[in-house]
Amino acid sequence: MSKFPKLTLTASLAALMLSAPAWAGEFGLGRPALPEEIAAWDLDVSPDGTGLPAGSGSVEDGEMVFADNCAICHGDFAEGVDNWPKLAGGMGTLDRDDPLKTVGSYWPHLSTAWDYVNRSMPFGNAQSLSPDEVYAIVAYILYSNDLVDDDFVLSNENLAAFELPNAEGFIIDDRETAEAHFWTAEPCMENCKDTVEITMRARVLDVTPDAGGAEEASAEAEEAPVTEAAAEPAPVAEAALDPALVAEGEKTFKKCKACHQVGEGAKNKTGPTLNGIVGHAAGAVDGFKYSKPMQAAGEGGLVWTEAELAAFLAKPKAYMKGTKMSFAGLKKDEDIAAVIAYLKSFE
Repeated sequence: MSKFPKLTLTASLAALMLSAPAWAGEFGLGRPALPEEIAAWDLDVSPDGTGLPAGSGSVEDGEMVFADNCAICHGDFAEGVDNWPKLAGGMGTLDRDDPLKTVGSYWPHLSTAWDYVNRSMPFGNAQSLSPDEVYAIVAYILYSNDLVDDDFVLSNENLAAFELPNAEGFIIDDRETAEAHFWTAEPCMENCKDTVEITMRARVLDVTPDAGGAEEASAEAEEAPVTEAAAEPAPVAEAALDPALVAEGEKTFKKCKACHQVGEGAKNKTGPTLNGIVGHAAGAVDGFKYSKPMQAAGEGGLVWTEAELAAFLAKPKAYMKGTKMSFAGLKKDEDIAAVIAYLKSFE
């Protein structure tokens, strides 16, 4: 046995390499990839539509596909569940300290949404969706961001032409030229400045908020004028609710539970509580931040009568442009009547 095993092994390998014929990189292994194999690997989709497969999907179909594959994490209306990402909303928040970055508020190209859904979703079962299902999901996400109407159909023919609101919010990375002086100039290594002047110290930066919290309220509150209560009209007896219709409404209301609560202990969520909503003024639930169109409607005297509520539930976005409610609407008149009956049971 050699006393120098490492040296012996190195010498043996060198001798083998010198004595063996030159292989020139050809080992007789593998085969050229087939066109269909390359196509299966080539999933990239570009902003100009390159790489998109033929297909289409509507908002209506997307609502169903989204509910089956995406809503468990992202919510029925793309509002996000718990800490899972929100896919809708966030308009006008990009200049804030804590912006809400969604497909509608932040993403520059719709192709990115299509590519990501097609490549990586649904979570845990990636690449299980057909092209038509992906088009439908992306169409529903656009609808949830109030960017298209409920009859919109997305396809490989119109996706590239669709411009998202933040398309101009990104710039091309030009650091190679704009910041070239940082690495092309000879760096200074000593005596780089004549003097150093301390302009401020941390202890005087006032980085800690003042104690005391909110501003003090005015010491004297204005006395409200005392007015005599007007005589209340005699109550009008209402027709008794149909228990069967209320029960049907409770089933249909499951579509609304992701955002709205009713009954004892109900709290505002993504949408306001709906106790006593029938016959109630629009945009008037305490503690809920309504969209500007809903606030304006309430200030204009809109009252949720059964007729107004039915029109809103049928097509929310068509009834009130700019509403934050992303629900597509109830398509059957009997479902609308049942939900209204159910809501009337929570006065």
